[in-house]
Amino acid sequence: MTIKVLLVDDHAVVRSGLSKFLMVNKDLKLVGEASDGAEAVQMTSLHKPDVVLMDLIMPGMDGITATREIHGKYPKVKVIALTSFAEQNMVQGALQAGAIGYLQKNVTAKELGLAIRSACEGKMTLSPEATQVLANSVAQPQIPGEQLTERERDVLKCMVDGLNNNEIAKALVVSLGTVKFHVSNIFQKLGVDSRVEAVKLAIEQRLV
Repeated sequence: MTIKVLLVDDHAVVRSGLSKFLMVNKDLKLVGEASDGAEAVQMTSLHKPDVVLMDLIMPGMDGITATREIHGKYPKVKVIALTSFAEQNMVQGALQAGAIGYLQKNVTAKELGLAIRSACEGKMTLSPEATQVLANSVAQPQIPGEQLTERERDVLKCMVDGLNNNEIAKALVVSLGTVKFHVSNIFQKLGVDSRVEAVKLAIEQRLV
């Protein structure tokens, strides 16, 4: 059985390295590459991969949002988050969005190959760091807003002030993609699904 794989990463060098790894595995076939989340969703529709290796932090649509869309539209496609970070909100966000695996980019070629094959069998694979993050989150239940970073609090304050994403990007001198990523993290950490809920909770709990 040949496993069709789609690579999603905004860095061409990373995609190049991963594609070379895939080419030396006879049972793995690279069917496409994408540089952001929106393109990943389009490429998934076009190529129908078995497994998507998904970076999480990308300009435009981030990897967690793309994972959620792919999982919703193409539930048979398995998504493995492949990132440089293992923060609690990212690990939980990716898994809640439908990812079947969470690996860091320092993973070995052998480990990545095993994770891809396991994903096709419906088996979850987590890096040791991701496993530890999940264990800590269970052992230490979080108070809403407690895990917000300083930058996320800045974004939340702007939201409370009524700024939209474009206005927040200008105010904080960051890209629109970065703002969208922070907003997604804020929703995840506060356990809300909309800006209205986030702002309401921020005011009630005096988070900013």
